[in-house]
Amino acid sequence: MSKTSQQNTTTDVSGVSVIHTQAHSSGLQQVPQLVPVSPGGGGKAVPPSKQGKKNSFVDRNSDEYRQRRERNNMAVKKSRLKSKQKAQDTLQRVNQLKEENERLEAKIKLLTKELSVLKDLFLEHAHNFADNVQPVSTETTTTNPENSGQ
Repeated sequence: MSKTSQQNTTTDVSGVSVIHTQAHSSGLQQVPQLVPVSPGGGGKAVPPSKQGKKNSFVDRNSDEYRQRRERNNMAVKKSRLKSKQKAQDTLQRVNQLKEENERLEAKIKLLTKELSVLKDLFLEHAHNFADNVQPVSTETTTTNPENSGQ
């Protein structure tokens, strides 16, 4: 099964290239491409959401402007509080991990000492056991066949 697709590229007034793609019979799809119109490619492409805002003048005394500023200020406060809380949480976690690390290192020292004591005890016991055991001789002892029935 072969895929058939057809592409047409157009450029609108704002300088955004739009690629129209037709795959099978699904219809046209518009995909905005942030491509500058000038052939030299100088300057940055502007996303469609930012294009109309460059030249518009906003009255700083309007209610809309004040509402936007108030919403923005609240968002900034919220963001800064969230950032501060995250930093505090991280610091608290670091302190917890340091304490846990100290406890674990102390436990390692204790267990290392205990292991050393147990090794010494084992080696001492093994040495004493080796001294008390008589070596097995390679001589074979013969028993008197007459006494073996008793």
